[in-house]
Amino acid sequence: MQLLLSTAIALFAGLMMTRVFKYLNLKFPDVTAFLIAGILVGPFCLGNVQIPGLGFASMEELARVSILSNVALGFIAFDIGNEFRLAHLKETGKTATVIGILQALCASLLVDAALIGLHFLVGPRILPFPAAITLGAIASATAPAATLMVVRQYKASGPVTDLLLPIVALDDAVGLVVFAVSFGIAQAMIGGQLNLISAVVNPLLEILASLLLGSLMGMLLTALETMFFSNSNRLSMTITFVMMTISLASVRIPLGGGVEISFSALLVCMMLGTMFCNLSEYSTDIMNRSSKWTAPLYAVFFVLSGAQLDLNVFRYPVILLIGAVYILVRCLGKYFGALFSSSMMKCSPTVRKYLGITLFPQAGVALGMVVSAQALGEEQGNLIRNIILFSVLVYELIGPLLTKAALQKAGEISAGASDAQNRSRFKKRPRLQK
Repeated sequence: MQLLLSTAIALFAGLMMTRVFKYLNLKFPDVTAFLIAGILVGPFCLGNVQIPGLGFASMEELARVSILSNVALGFIAFDIGNEFRLAHLKETGKTATVIGILQALCASLLVDAALIGLHFLVGPRILPFPAAITLGAIASATAPAATLMVVRQYKASGPVTDLLLPIVALDDAVGLVVFAVSFGIAQAMIGGQLNLISAVVNPLLEILASLLLGSLMGMLLTALETMFFSNSNRLSMTITFVMMTISLASVRIPLGGGVEISFSALLVCMMLGTMFCNLSEYSTDIMNRSSKWTAPLYAVFFVLSGAQLDLNVFRYPVILLIGAVYILVRCLGKYFGALFSSSMMKCSPTVRKYLGITLFPQAGVALGMVVSAQALGEEQGNLIRNIILFSVLVYELIGPLLTKAALQKAGEISAGASDAQNRSRFKKRPRLQK
C-alpha cells in the first residue's frame, strides 16, 4: 500500500509540475516536467526524508514498481510500430532505413574515436579501452519514449516527423547489433578470446526471434479482434496482447554451446504494432483510443524514470569530464550523421537541418545495455554505468526541449500549440450554451 501511495503521489507531482511550468510560462514539454518531478520524489530528494508515501526512499523501492515502466515502454513501442504502415513506408521506408542505420553508426564511431583519444590522454586506469569502445556502442541508441511523447503532445506532423519515428524505431535493432559486436571485442580484450557467439550469433537471433514473435502475436491479435463487435472490447483485447507480449519477451531459451534465443521487448512490441496496423481494419480507431488510455501510464513512466536518475554521479569529476565528452560528441555524431545521410537520400533542406537534433534523447535502451556491460567487471561496469546515468540525466532533461524546438523550427508544430487547442476548446462552450 505504501508503494501504491508513493506511485500515486509521484504521478500527482508530475501532473502538478506541468501546471507550475505553465504558471511560470516555461515552454517545456510535459516530459521534462515529469522527469523533474521524478527527481524530486526520488531517493535523493523527498524520498530521503523517510516519510512513508512521500516519495521513494530507495532504488529498491523503485525496482518493485518497475513493472509499470516495463508496461509503459511496451505500449510506447506498440505505438511506434503504428508508424510502419505499408502505405507510408512506400514513401519513407528506404529513406528512413538508410538514415537510421548511418546516423547510429556515425554517432558510435565518433564517440569511439573521442573516447579512445581520451583513453590515451588520461590513461588506461581512468578510462580503460574496453570501457571506451563499449560506451561508443551505447551511443548509437536513441530513446523512443521521449520523442513519441513530444510528437503526441504537440500533434507534430510533416516530413521530419514522418522520418523521425521510424528512425527511432530502427535505432533499437541497429543499437543491439553495434553493442553486441563492440561488447564482444571488449570482453575479448579482457578475457583474451573473441566470442563470436555472443558478438554475432546471439544478437542476430534476438532480432530475428523478436520480429517473428511480434509478427505471430500481431496476426493472432488481428484474427481474435474480428470476434468482437465493440471497439471498446477490441481495445481491451489490444491492451491484453501488449501486456502478454511484454511478458513473453522476457523468456530466454538456451540452445546449448552458449547460443540462446532471447527477445527485445521493444522490438517485439514494435512488430506487434506494425502487424496490427497493417492487418486490422479497426487499427486506426483502436490506436486513437489506446493513446488516450495510455496517457497516464506514460506520465508514470517518465516520473519513475526521473526518480531512478542517480545524482551521486555529480560527486566524481572524472565522470563529469568523460560524460561531457560523451554527450557532446554523441550529439555531433547524431546531427552530422543525420545531415549527411539525409543529404545522400536527397531529403528537403528542412529535414537535413533539423532531423539530427530530434535524435539526441537517450534513456531506456542505453540503460539496458549498461546492465549487460557489468560483465566487464565491477570497476569498468560501474564506470560505464555512471557515465551513462549522467548522460541520461542531461539528455532526458534537455532532449525533449530540443526535439520540440527543432520541430517548431521545421514548421511541424506551432509555438504553444497545446495551449491554443485548449483555448479554442474553451471558447466553444459559450456558443453551445447560447
